[in-house]
Amino acid sequence: MYKHLVRMTDSTGIIQFAEKSTPQKSSGYTVDDNARALLVTLDMKDDDRDKLAQIYISFLEQAQEENGLWNNLKLEDRFVPVLNSEDCIGRAFMAVSFSASSDMSHVKQASLKMVKKSLEKALSLEAPRAVAYVLLGIVNLIDNFDAYKDLYPAAKKMAYKLVKLYEENAAGKWCWFEDKLTYCNALLPHSLFSYYTMSGDRKVLEVAKNTLGFLTDALFKKGYLNIVGNRGWWEKENTMPLYDQQPVDAASVILACLQAFIATGEREYFLKAKTAYNWYWGKNINEIPLINKETEGCHDGLTPDGVNQNQGAEAIVTFLLAHQILEQIEMNRKRSLVPAA
Repeated sequence: MYKHLVRMTDSTGIIQFAEKSTPQKSSGYTVDDNARALLVTLDMKDDDRDKLAQIYISFLEQAQEENGLWNNLKLEDRFVPVLNSEDCIGRAFMAVSFSASSDMSHVKQASLKMVKKSLEKALSLEAPRAVAYVLLGIVNLIDNFDAYKDLYPAAKKMAYKLVKLYEENAAGKWCWFEDKLTYCNALLPHSLFSYYTMSGDRKVLEVAKNTLGFLTDALFKKGYLNIVGNRGWWEKENTMPLYDQQPVDAASVILACLQAFIATGEREYFLKAKTAYNWYWGKNINEIPLINKETEGCHDGLTPDGVNQNQGAEAIVTFLLAHQILEQIEMNRKRSLVPAA
């Protein structure tokens, strides 16, 4: 199951891109991919677990500056700022917030140090997806560490940043936080369902249900998952583009629906997660599997001509994360909080 993850990883980290299934070291390494890969190791049952976790946590440590922020891209042994973003910071913060609960002591200690170093900066982020990642991280810290119980007001503030965006942009049948849908859309309601599990805040739950319902009504209209295509995204008043469809977005929908199921107990959300998961296996607009059984990689996307033959890091790590969490919940293992892709 983890063959392609191992193939894509060297002593520095997980390599960003692949040509078909061959890693392209010249493409460099990103915090985005290594943060997600770290999350995968938390639930791995594999001999390579400790080794991979050490590689990914070390990469995040090296990428973090003294001010707590992360440099996203490493090329030829140095970090360059070209891909830096609030989303990257939020994603890294969420990852180390979850890995701070790891049973691997080296991962736990390094994660707690990075959380402490980045907390102030993380709480100041404003980009919607960055806010959602940070909110997920804060809720997990509150849930697992007495030392972070006093972050409850900060969590509420982050949740209500998203509620405010919803109130400003929702109109008529458009029940969303922005005037268009782009990537990892399900992350936004996902974070609100997570906050609700801790707070019981009914207003936040209402926004979470309205927005995830709006999203899944659009994406499951044909009875299978269609993802908002990256050729223009889906702007308000326009039709939703169907290509290219990215695996990270399928994972985002799966994980959001699983968090909604945990938060509400409504089985409809679990069934939607299963439908989204089947996208990887050929229940999609092209009727082509994204998972390559020979390489154990995940193709980078659905295109009008079929699948993108390349099998990079983002596709496999987000698939594995969604697969792990879905499998856990299917087996009725206790879980209250779900990380995002």
